Amino acid sequence: MRRAEYMAKACDPKTLTVHQIMEDAVFTCSPQTAGIAVAQLLTERNFGSVPVVKEDRTLVGLISEFDLLKAMSNGGDLRTITAADIMTPEENLVTVTEDTPVMDLARILQESHLIRVSVVKGRTLVGSWLGGISSSAT
Repeated sequence: MRRAEYMAKACDPKTLTVHQIMEDAVFTCSPQTAGIAVAQLLTERNFGSVPVVKEDRTLVGLISEFDLLKAMSNGGDLRTITAADIMTPEENLVTVTEDTPVMDLARILQESHLIRVSVVKGRTLVGSWLGGISSSAT
C-alpha cells in the first residue's frame, strides 16, 4: 500500500513515515549518461528531474530541467556532456530517510520549495517522494 491508499484509509498523518508513501521504483541515470539522454528521459516521462547514481545505487547527484537549461546557456552541447558535468552534486541536495515522519517531509518540502525529494538509506537511493507523480524504474 502506497501514497493515497494510506490517506484514503484515514491513517493518522502523524504516524506515517516516508517509507509508507514513497515510490521505491525510481528512474535514474549514471554519471556517464549523455546529457541528451537525460533530456530525452525527462521529456518522455514528463519528469522534472532524475537522480544520478553509481552502479551500487549510491546517490551522487540530481539533474533537473534547470540544470539542463543552465548547461545549454553556458554553451554546453547535450550530445557531448555527461550527467556528471551538469548535475547538482549530492552534498547540495535535500534528501530524507525512510523513517522521516510525513509531517517532517511536508515541512521540508515547504521550506525548501520542492515538489520531490530523494529518499536515501545512508548514501544509497532507496526511493523518491514525487509529489504525486508516478514513476517506475527501467
